[in-house]
Amino acid sequence: MKLISTLGLLLILLISSHFSFAQTAQFPIVKGFGGIYEIKDAVEKPDSSLEYKIIVDLSTGADSPEEISRWVDNIARLMNLHGLAGVPNERLHVKVVVHGGAIFTLLTDEKHQDRSKVANPNLKVYEALKASGAEIFVCGQSMVARNLDKKDLWPGVKIAHSALTTITTYVPQGYTLLKF
Repeated sequence: MKLISTLGLLLILLISSHFSFAQTAQFPIVKGFGGIYEIKDAVEKPDSSLEYKIIVDLSTGADSPEEISRWVDNIARLMNLHGLAGVPNERLHVKVVVHGGAIFTLLTDEKHQDRSKVANPNLKVYEALKASGAEIFVCGQSMVARNLDKKDLWPGVKIAHSALTTITTYVPQGYTLLKF
């Protein structure tokens, strides 16, 4: 009996010590999405005095139409990681160009329901990204290839001539290209 109570006590201590190290996700720039955590021992962090110009090439579709795309959420994580490191939002310039299979993350709820039988869970993330200063573009070529019109897409998106030309326009202007 003493062994069982000793094992029980050890188990309780182990579980409680695990939870004492747990952190709560933070959302310093994009509220409610892209939760990130403070890393106290990190020696490499973004420099809060720099201007960050980032263009995200978003071509990977969602894993499931019922869930927020991890790639769309990763854009929020990118912004929040910079914010947690002290980069002010006004020094963070993020542009996203959506094409390929990722274009379906931009469908209106109605169009998404026609296609997948569920409302589009990504729209609230795109709204939060836009509210945080990100500019979202959609490839016009991908729209034509998928027979989509502007009315089929989230109204906050801007139509670009193409993903390729959007990228080649911003990279020479000093934007760092990230591929999701």
